[in-house]
Amino acid sequence: MPPKAPIKIFSGTSTRYLAEKISLSSGRELGSHNCLRFSDGEFATAYEETVRGSHVFLIQSTFPPADNLMELLMLVDAAKRASAYKIVAVMPYFGYARQDRKDQPRVSIGAKLVADMLSTAGVDRVITMDLHADQIQGFFDIPVDHLYASSIFVPHIKHMNLENLVIASPDVGGTKRANTYAKFLETPMVICHKSRSKANVVDEMRIIGDVTDKNVIIVDDMIDTAGTMTKAADMMMEAGARSVRAFTTHAVLSGPAYDRIENSSLTELIVTDSIPLKKSSPKIKVLSVAQLFADTIEKVYNYQSISNQFLL
Repeated sequence: MPPKAPIKIFSGTSTRYLAEKISLSSGRELGSHNCLRFSDGEFATAYEETVRGSHVFLIQSTFPPADNLMELLMLVDAAKRASAYKIVAVMPYFGYARQDRKDQPRVSIGAKLVADMLSTAGVDRVITMDLHADQIQGFFDIPVDHLYASSIFVPHIKHMNLENLVIASPDVGGTKRANTYAKFLETPMVICHKSRSKANVVDEMRIIGDVTDKNVIIVDDMIDTAGTMTKAADMMMEAGARSVRAFTTHAVLSGPAYDRIENSSLTELIVTDSIPLKKSSPKIKVLSVAQLFADTIEKVYNYQSISNQFLL
């Protein structure tokens, strides 16, 4: 076993709100670094304490703007050049994950590009949660610890004690995720089949399965413009559902998302704090992933198994 190096935890600028919770949960202080910004928008990062020989954990979700990804890459590079022993990128939300394949001519595979940049910068390990596609783990030639928000969502669902519960997938691509929830909770499952002409635009949707007199829970990895989610909720209520709730890990919530949620039939939207909310909403509830990541960081640092972190 390699020699035990001291541990240092740092946060990127945009994810400090979550990093502070993680450090509090783990009982460790956040390390200090600064991000100097120039008048033209360029920035430079520097550590304000030594990281030589340290096991460095860098907490940063890479949601837009691209500066968040660039800051993470520069923090990795700075740690490598400062002789850190190991560098672990803790990415609660892995940006560009929707670009996981070449689904039309002359397009990039953004998720693979990000994986290559992280590896080239000097990352030794990645800890992330609910990737848009599981196969993104294979884009890396370094260990990837892929956590699941189900370990937080399932206990919350059980605590709600809903009768006539049914789990729903908002699209065919999420069938595997929904089926896993349904099996674990021993409930039926329904699927929303949708067709798109372009990204973020749903042309047609229909429900496969029975939602009559059911309390429906839609599960997904992210919610962006909320078009699919709110349309599915409205259709299910029209089909006779008692209520419709959604559990989604990453609250991207761009464009008209908040207005759509407010005006939809959704009873409640439960998300995690992998991405900070742009504004509050009475229909949106946030569950923290801080303890999950704090426990995982400690186990990785102490060379312990993280298998018990996976509820589903």
